[in-house]
Amino acid sequence: MGRAETEAALGRLDELTRRLRRECPWDREQDERSIVPHTVEEAYELADAANAGDDEKLLDELGDVLFQVHFLSLLLEERGAGDLAQVAEHCRRKLIRRHPHVFGDEADLVRDASDVLHRWDAIKREEPGREPGLFGEVPEGLPGPLLARKVQRRAASSGFDQDSPEPLLAGLEAQVEQLADAAGAGAPRESLFAEVGDVLFAAVNVARKLKVDPELALRASSNRFRRRIEAAETLAGDAGLRWSALSFDEQIRFYAQARLQEDSQ
Repeated sequence: MGRAETEAALGRLDELTRRLRRECPWDREQDERSIVPHTVEEAYELADAANAGDDEKLLDELGDVLFQVHFLSLLLEERGAGDLAQVAEHCRRKLIRRHPHVFGDEADLVRDASDVLHRWDAIKREEPGREPGLFGEVPEGLPGPLLARKVQRRAASSGFDQDSPEPLLAGLEAQVEQLADAAGAGAPRESLFAEVGDVLFAAVNVARKLKVDPELALRASSNRFRRRIEAAETLAGDAGLRWSALSFDEQIRFYAQARLQEDSQ
């Protein structure tokens, strides 16, 4: 699809969004606070599609997110605070400003993607209106793994980082040992709470260094576990057994069978 077709398609979507705002009772009632939860939900569905490598679903979910952008931009326009054109232009200028190695004279200062991230964070801190401090404008509402990664990235942008993942892996092992010692010693709940948090934070730090998205990795692991439990329950049912009535050792055996079947597919 060429540029003219793209612009025409975006124009049709814009017209549709405006009509929904005028004629649909539900759309007329919405504001930013009521719409944003849907935006977040659509973003997660988009992430799932990307992680699954499902191009058809990715195309569909990208459309849903694009509609969210159009709708929220229309709400800005209605109160004279901006419009979709200003949103796009603001984004364009910001990307130019934060990529001086592409659009400026800093090409020789960037060696790899890590340098790009460090420069990006440094430029953000220099922009007017930004909250001061290394951790200024880190949104507290992020999911835990993403909040941890954001904080770690900000610290890394100041030079507080390891050159390789090995020390971080060693740190993760040490945190797990501390948690095991605390659990074995019957530590109070507050201590276990802190130790579990340290283990999770260390695991996210390893993921960051390995360039693995911790949120998507955890969601994928959760989905694998769910599929395996469902498959194990089916295997038990095929054997004339009720999953919830089995002992843990019996459930483990069916779980192991389910994993073997998964690995053979």
